Amino acid sequence: MTNEKKRIEEIYHLALEKKNRKERSDYLDSACGNDSKLRASVEGLLQAHDKAGNFLEVPPFDPDVTLDTSPLTEGPGTNIGNYKLLEQIGEGGMAVVYMAEQKKPIRRKVALKIIKLGMDTKEVMDTKEVTARFEVERQALAMMEHPNIAKVLDAGTTNTGRPYFVMELVKGVSITDYCDKNKLTTKERLDLFISVCNAVQHAHQKGIIHRDIKPSNVMITLRDGKPVPKVIDFGIAKATSQRLT
Repeated sequence: MTNEKKRIEEIYHLALEKKNRKERSDYLDSACGNDSKLRASVEGLLQAHDKAGNFLEVPPFDPDVTLDTSPLTEGPGTNIGNYKLLEQIGEGGMAVVYMAEQKKPIRRKVALKIIKLGMDTKEVMDTKEVTARFEVERQALAMMEHPNIAKVLDAGTTNTGRPYFVMELVKGVSITDYCDKNKLTTKERLDLFISVCNAVQHAHQKGIIHRDIKPSNVMITLRDGKPVPKVIDFGIAKATSQRLT
């Protein structure tokens, strides 16, 4: 972890201990001084933490929103910012995931997830609001550095107003499929599960709530021939279901 990230994390945790908003603001004035970039990073994490605090009381999605099954206009060959969609690699009730190629500042393969119609910017919240909310989430996710968490690299809104996330591309199979196909023993399964628990704990310490832990969101990839669990889609459900206040 860089010195800058350590400083952000230290200020963030100390700010959480303050009793009210005024004490927190006074502390940030003192700790951050005139460093507006540092303060913005810390405040982004604090906002994400505050949003996560009441996630059990907030419905996962707006009950007035009806999902639309109309096809996406984006597809293989489409350019979204610095990314070119290559092929669809997954689809759920709310989003489609593509393998994409990042063109700059470096060339690499990534996973890009686009929200479907019915959960897009125009129906859930206005473009400015969703962009701001995604930026808060992106800053929080950027703080996580754990070998068992698939890193979120970028986020934004397409030209058609759809929110999207760019994530580390994890090539593998779900944790349950891997365990069954390789006939792992109970101990071997528990070893993998402990790694998943450590990843979730790391996220919780950063104020991030996954809200959708399930086998399909825990992938197993091989590194030097050894299985490595990767938790994917951290914070996405929360980022798309809660309004900024």
